[in-house]
Amino acid sequence: MNKQKIVIALGGNAIQMGNGATAEDQKQACYQTAKQLAQISKSGHDIVITHGNGPQVGNIVLQQQLNQSEKLPAMPLDTCGAMSQGMIGYWLQNALYEVFQQEGVTRTAATTLTQVVVDQNDPAFQHPTKPIGSFYNEAEAKELTETKGYTMKEDAGRGYRRLVPSPKPIDIIEKATIQSLIDNEFVVIAGGGGGIPVAKRDGKLVGVEAVIDKDLTTEKLAELIDADTLLILTAVEKISLHFGSQQQQDLEQLTYEQTVTYKDQGHFAPGSMLPKVEAALAFVDSKPGRKAIITSLDKAYDAILGKAGTTILSKEACLS
Repeated sequence: MNKQKIVIALGGNAIQMGNGATAEDQKQACYQTAKQLAQISKSGHDIVITHGNGPQVGNIVLQQQLNQSEKLPAMPLDTCGAMSQGMIGYWLQNALYEVFQQEGVTRTAATTLTQVVVDQNDPAFQHPTKPIGSFYNEAEAKELTETKGYTMKEDAGRGYRRLVPSPKPIDIIEKATIQSLIDNEFVVIAGGGGGIPVAKRDGKLVGVEAVIDKDLTTEKLAELIDADTLLILTAVEKISLHFGSQQQQDLEQLTYEQTVTYKDQGHFAPGSMLPKVEAALAFVDSKPGRKAIITSLDKAYDAILGKAGTTILSKEACLS
């Protein structure tokens, strides 16, 4: 098999299995994930790993809120995101080190705190959609709106939560650093939680209160470092038509055009499979010869071999 540069997007179950929220629970989940990723690295491929941070950054934000005082002020959302990148990066590095020792892999993993540039004029800033933090009652939500300008929304009868914008990623500040690490045979962990959102203002990078979609950042990173394959790992082995019904049809290989048609027909659920499919489409459409694969963590290596998952091919590859 020819050596590939593969960007791998980990799903939530790769870091937190079930309800286990302790550090040890999550480190154990990372260890199981590392065993799957080691197979790909052992085959000689260059790999970059991205990951989500939803539960972890939510807990960090909650800890900040519960313990804040005049002497111990709560940190802003961009800083909480950076904390989660360091924490999860450490867990993954630690797990990969152990598994690489066991498997005789000579590579080392390195985490890059990743700042992702967003446009401060992105329409998303006028329409916040991502819920974060703890739940509040109606009176508390009203007070936060009046005193801090938060956008609050009732969440499925459980109370009110703060909504923050989800702007699109337009550039990654550390892209050259990530490429340099790849060139020096490191396994790179980057873009955690969609990256730390920053805007360019007067020659500075200013952190913004937002959450960038993890899959869109992963796709942007894959483009910028000229990856061959985008591997998106989720809870199912293949994407499907009529998911969850008696008519469910699993899909093994799709052309770009077929995927667009199924997306437009509404087969992929918003907030779950849809952003993954949209990221896959953007990647394969960005340059001839690129491909995207969507599969489960336990099928990751088989998917690289073409034995599992759903592969989406670029227009040019479909014609060849």
